[in-house]
Amino acid sequence: MARVLVTRHLTEGGTDPLLHAGHEIVASPEDIALTDDELKAQAAECDGMVCLLTDRIDEDVLRAGHAGRLRVVANTAVGYDNIDVAAAHALGISVCNTPGVLTATTADLAFLLILAATRSSSGAETDLRQGRWRGWGFNTHLARDVHGATLGLVGYGRIAQAVAHRAAAFDMEVLHTTRHDTGQPGFVPTVDELLQRSDIVSLHVPLSESTFHLIGAAELALMKSTAVLVNTARGPIVDEDALVDALHAGMIHGAGLDVFEGEPTLNPRLLDAPRVTLLPHIGSATIDTRTRMARLACQGVCDVLAGKTPANLVASP
Repeated sequence: MARVLVTRHLTEGGTDPLLHAGHEIVASPEDIALTDDELKAQAAECDGMVCLLTDRIDEDVLRAGHAGRLRVVANTAVGYDNIDVAAAHALGISVCNTPGVLTATTADLAFLLILAATRSSSGAETDLRQGRWRGWGFNTHLARDVHGATLGLVGYGRIAQAVAHRAAAFDMEVLHTTRHDTGQPGFVPTVDELLQRSDIVSLHVPLSESTFHLIGAAELALMKSTAVLVNTARGPIVDEDALVDALHAGMIHGAGLDVFEGEPTLNPRLLDAPRVTLLPHIGSATIDTRTRMARLACQGVCDVLAGKTPANLVASP
């Protein structure tokens, strides 16, 4: 029997693979984030770890685990920018994530933001709730159409392709750009060209040094004044101050954000920005999807501890 740290409470049934394998689960009775010192102490005492994207599993935590008996860290997310994967591999610690199981749910949320931001529904609802609505008017709350628009996808992994599939039902032209030519219809070789041609831009790239502030002032200036930007990937991919400036200046029509650079702290300028829809990082937040994510992460830990290679193993960078 191995000891496995589960850093936060998971959905009911999420830890079933660990329980069925007979492993001891180490978890706090309170659903609060562990400090760095607590993570290091627990890592040194456990064989495996199931963490969330809000847990910073840096080299110090991994070295503490390596000095003990830590063999695997599983992130209950697709992205793993919160884990020093290079350090983990150098120390012989496996890293797993949860690809695939949240694709459809996150694509649904991305399309929700596409609709909300393009139709400016958040502003209309705010007017209604705050008593500013004076009845139906021919020229009030005018926004933009989603059907027939050109959708540009930055990145073309599972989630982006699922968004493209949904866009087909809205009779949208879909463009995409990646580092390498996909050979598929709609491929655009550069981000700049995609920004210039798209009515709606949706971001689907992982966070890395090359994608940090990928969308800044210069990129926003390339977009149509009628265009919308949607981000369900990672907050730091967008320069939020540049985005707010662009919204105030009317350089773009609107934005929809589910992720933020300083989570959970929000850039206060976003709260006062016009024509922006904000959601608290709920892309995968359905009961079924979060449970599948938790089980996949836990199964990855079980596989590594059993000497198997899990399907969700993160490759060495």
